[in-house]
Amino acid sequence: MIRILKYLKHNLYIRDLVYTNQQFNNKHTHDNVPTTLLQILKRLGELRYKKIVCLVGAGLSTASGIPDFRTPGSGIYDNLQKYNLPYPEAIFELNYFLQNPTPFYQFCKDIYPGKHMPCLAHKFLKLLEDKNILLRVYTQNIDGLELLAGLSPERVIEAHGGFSSASCSYCGQAHDIEIVKGKILSDQFPIVCEQKLCQGYVKPDIVMFGENLPSRFFTLQPEDFSECDLLLVAGTSLIVQPFGGLVHSPAEHVPRVLINRDLVYPFSYMKRDRDNDYILKADIIESIRRLMLAADWRQELLELSNDKS
Repeated sequence: MIRILKYLKHNLYIRDLVYTNQQFNNKHTHDNVPTTLLQILKRLGELRYKKIVCLVGAGLSTASGIPDFRTPGSGIYDNLQKYNLPYPEAIFELNYFLQNPTPFYQFCKDIYPGKHMPCLAHKFLKLLEDKNILLRVYTQNIDGLELLAGLSPERVIEAHGGFSSASCSYCGQAHDIEIVKGKILSDQFPIVCEQKLCQGYVKPDIVMFGENLPSRFFTLQPEDFSECDLLLVAGTSLIVQPFGGLVHSPAEHVPRVLINRDLVYPFSYMKRDRDNDYILKADIIESIRRLMLAADWRQELLELSNDKS
C-alpha cells in the first residue's frame, strides 16, 4: 500500500490521463523495453526516439477554434445550410463541384487560412522537429496550421490536401495559389483554367471525394514506417480511409500512443491491438501539457504556451 501511495503521489500530474494494460506478455518485452506510458514519455524526453511519426486530425484544429466535420450540432457538415447543398457531403464531391463550383469556393473563403492560429499541439510537433526527432507528420487537416506553426514542408504530408497549392480539377495544370487565393477572397469565381481549350475549374488542392490523395502520401510510407520508432496518434477518429489504416503500419515492436478525447479503434481499455499501445485520454491541450511535463520538458512548455501554472 505504501508503495502504491508513493507512486500515485509521484505521478499525480498524469494519473487521470494514463491508461495502460496490466499484462505485459508481449514477446518483445524484456528489461530494456518500456512497459508503461511513463517510461515511454521519459524516453521521449531523453531523446531516445529518433524517428517519430505523428498521425493527426481535426482534434488539433478544433483546439485552434476550427470546427470539425462530423460532431453533431457544431460540426461543419451540420452547418452548411447557407450553401444550399442537396446533402452536406456534396461540398467535397468532385462531380458536384464540376456542376456547381460556387458553394465550394464560398466554403474556401470562409475557412481560408489566416483566421486561426496554431495551438499548443501544433507547436509541440514543431518542437519535435527542432529536437531533430521528428520523421514525419501525416495530417488529415486542410487548414495548414502545421505549416503555420513552422514545421518544414518536407516533414508534413497533407493527406487530404490544403491551401498551399492550386490546380485545375480537369487537366491538372498547376496555378499560382496567390492568384487563386485573391480571386476566392474577392468572390471572383468560378476560376477557369488558363490552359488552352481546357475551361476546367481551378481550386486549392484540397482532396475531394473522387480524387486521388497526394502522391507523397503513398510514396513516403514504406520508408517512413520502416524507420519509425514511436507513433503518436493525436486528435483523430482514424475512421476515414486510407488515412486511418496508417496506424497499423509501424512494426509490431514500435510503441503507439493515442492522444485523444475519445477512444478509437484499435486502442481500447479492455483489449488492445498491441501490448505496447498506450492512451492519453483527455482534452488535446491538457494531454500535451501533461505529456511535456512527464517528458521533463517544463521549460519548453512554458516557452510554447506562456503557461506558468
